[in-house]
Parts: sequence; C-alpha cells; structure tokens
Amino acid sequence: MSSPNVAVIVVAAGSGTRLGGAEPKAFVTVAGRTILERALDEVFAVVPPPQVVVVVPADRVDQTSRNLDGTTATVVAGGETRQQSVACGIRALDPAVATVLVHDAARALTPSSLFQRVVNEVVLLEHGVVPGLPVVNTLKRVDERDLVQEELDRAGMREIQTPQGFPRDAFVASHESATNDYTDDAAVFAAAGHPVSIIEGDHRAFKITTPWDLRRAEQLLAHPVVVSGAVVGTRTGIGMDVHALDDTRPLWFCGVYWPDEPGLAGHSDGDAACHAICDALLSAAGLGDVGSRFGTDDPRFADAPGADFIAETVALVTGAGFRILNVAVQVVANRPKVGPRRTELESVLTALVGAPVSVGATTSDGLGLTGRGEGVAVVANCLLASGVSAQS
Repeated sequence: MSSPNVAVIVVAAGSGTRLGGAEPKAFVTVAGRTILERALDEVFAVVPPPQVVVVVPADRVDQTSRNLDGTTATVVAGGETRQQSVACGIRALDPAVATVLVHDAARALTPSSLFQRVVNEVVLLEHGVVPGLPVVNTLKRVDERDLVQEELDRAGMREIQTPQGFPRDAFVASHESATNDYTDDAAVFAAAGHPVSIIEGDHRAFKITTPWDLRRAEQLLAHPVVVSGAVVGTRTGIGMDVHALDDTRPLWFCGVYWPDEPGLAGHSDGDAACHAICDALLSAAGLGDVGSRFGTDDPRFADAPGADFIAETVALVTGAGFRILNVAVQVVANRPKVGPRRTELESVLTALVGAPVSVGATTSDGLGLTGRGEGVAVVANCLLASGVSAQS
C-alpha cells in the first residue's frame, strides 16, 4: 500500500493548568473517554487515511503507544513549548507527505469534515489554510489596569481554530527559520513570508481549556441522538411574545410588511413572531432571553426590525456550538390573517433562521386581548442540535 501524502500532527503535550485536572489536559476524560481519544476519533475518520503523529508528554509516550496499539499512529515525545512539540512531530513525518495539518487535541469535537476541507484548500491554493469563525462579541483594548482604551472593529476579526494546514516543504522550512515562539502554526508560516487563507470554521472545534469548556463538551456528548446519520445532542426551547396593536405604526410581522394593517406597539418594530423565535432559540441554548439580550433601555434597538433580532440570536446560538434544526410558530390573533401569506412567511423566516420554520395560526374565541382584537400573541418552539461524529 502506498504511503499517505497527508499527515496530521496531533499536539497533546500541554499540561492544561487552566483546566485544573490532576492529569495533563489531553488525558482528562470527557464523557467517559480521554480528550485525546475523542480528538483521534475524528482524525482517524478522515478519508483517505492520513499519517497520524501524536505528540504527548515524554512520560506518556509508552501509555499512549499501548492505547493506540492496532492503529497506524506514531507517538512521539513533545517539547517544552507548543512550537517545540510541533517540531518533534515534524521529525516523524513520512517522506511521501506533501500536506501537513497540525491539530490541537484540546479541540476534541472537531469533525473530520473540517480536516478534509482544510486539506482540499491547501492543495488548491498551495499555501497555508486555517479555519476561523467571525467574532460576535464586542472587542475592547484595555490597559494594565483593565481600563478601556479603545473599541476594536470586529468586522475583520476571526477566531482561529485547528486543524491548520500547509504545504509540507514550506511549513518545515518556516519552523526551521523561526526566531520567535508563536501561539499557532499559521503565525510561524506567515512570519516566514508565506500567505495564509482563512476558511469557515466549525463551532464544534472549540478548545477545551477551562472546566466550563469541559462541561460544555460533556453536555454536547450527552444523550446522543442520530440525525441524518450524525450523532447529536438535542435541546428544545419555548418562547412567547405579546404586543398590542398600534394604529400609528406600520405592521411588520414574521419579518414581512403588512400594508393596510395596524402596527404593533413596542420599543423595536414590535414583531412578536420574530421576538418569540428569538426567545425560543435563546432558551434552548441557555443564553437568556430577548429582554436580557436586547433590552428596551438600549437605543440600538429602537425601531429595530425583527430580522435583526433573529440574525443576532442565530449568531449567538451557533456561536455557542448549536445547530438549529427547526422552529414552529403559533400565532394567536384575529388579525393579520396568516393563512393567505403562510407560504411567504415560512419562506422568509426559514431564510432568516437558516432552518425550516413552520407557521400556524388560531384565534382565542373572543377571549382576552387577542380575542378582543387588541393585540397579537405568538408562541414559538425550536429544536437545537450539537453534532459530533457518529464514531464518538
């Protein structure tokens, strides 16, 4: 059998002091198996199989080799720093390898599909490729006293992940010529004058660094359910919103403009359907609610369209590692009449959420605010998934 032309160096030599465990980080268990084992599941699932080099603390080489007996992985001792550990992995590369990926074992839930996308882009572009996600939080620079000095523009910012991929010869030369100790291999590669491109990352590729991260990983691995061939953990959420009618305002409802209908009162555009969807998504993800995220005391949301609320909420939910599977919306109101525009509403909301949205409607038989025609009420529920490979 011919030697593989792709190699994955899995760096697992860190001490993991911030995790607070008695074991080095890669040997801490998550949902019954070590972080390193979880990470290697995805590496071994890459097709075609790459050469796998695992870098561990020197006193863990024998143990790891025994655990990986029967696999094709090579286990080597790491150095004092991450960069030195990667250099140890480089020395174990097969001569036939043309593309090298470096992966942190601490990103244990990274799906094998991300490895394959990185490999494909490295071969296509012939330079460095790293996965990254847009920054969703506001960034501020502070001084040594933690006083804010300036706000940074997050538009051009990315949170960088692994695996990071490179053409083998240029990558090896970059490490050999490095004079500084960098925090990732893309920086080593760029410092040598080589270009690095960023592709879309994966929310499952988060790094287990703190006890909170470990709990998050355990939660994602708990109670697995198969969806479209993948093993996922699921969560449901419920949201509700009520707004009174306001004849002085235009009606925006379910993200759509309704001419010749009274609008809805509220600090924003009053789109109760969009707000209920946001509450359902936030509650399922454990991220609070519309009131805590988009408060009425915040001038940014004055007259803000419901579509903006959904866009921000989807970013928060997916940023927390969840995938939205579906949303169901139930409207309780005398008006507007949902039936004639149901298909349009579902199409618009589905595009906003990025997952199927169904819309139903009923009345309250003359009872209460909605029955008297004074306002609308909307209830929404959703299903979220946190996907990991079926091999996990």
